[in-house]
Amino acid sequence: MTGRGQTDKERPAGEAAEASAMGSAADGIAASGAAGRAVAPAAIPPAAPLWFPDAPSKPARLLPPLALAYIGDAVFEVAVRQHVMSRANLRPHHLHRESTRYVSAKAQAQLLALLEPQLTEDERTIVRQGRNAKSGTIPKNADVLEYRHATAFESLVGYLYYTGAHDRLRQLVAQGFAHLDSGRRD
Repeated sequence: MTGRGQTDKERPAGEAAEASAMGSAADGIAASGAAGRAVAPAAIPPAAPLWFPDAPSKPARLLPPLALAYIGDAVFEVAVRQHVMSRANLRPHHLHRESTRYVSAKAQAQLLALLEPQLTEDERTIVRQGRNAKSGTIPKNADVLEYRHATAFESLVGYLYYTGAHDRLRQLVAQGFAHLDSGRRD
């Protein structure tokens, strides 16, 4: 991933192609007829690894663990909200109450414990760095150990998001949801 203002010649080959694909997708969306309808691009570009065009300032493996946890928290929150929206009861209070069951430090620490045996060596390294990071805040509703494991889980989510490993991220999150949902039914 590169910072803003770099030309394709200054970027590594893969990033230049990625930026070009993102640009062509934006061009296809931006091109519209006089009636305001969008003109489809000539070819569908490959999926970009990020949801929005602003890439992080460094490659994911070089980002601080707490920065990965910061974006991981947001990505996991979207996954949780989408998951609870798939259910029948869509009252706002119910949605919020259900969401908090997944995003609590306790739930995230449980997810990490469930997923840790199947993590790759790189993923374990990110988890270890996230767990050992000193956030400087004191958790209100969790003990320090749960909070550190939750931060490690969020770091992993952020890392998988920024490296474009979205299939892996979806796989791990789906397993976690299945585990938490089965625990609620018992």
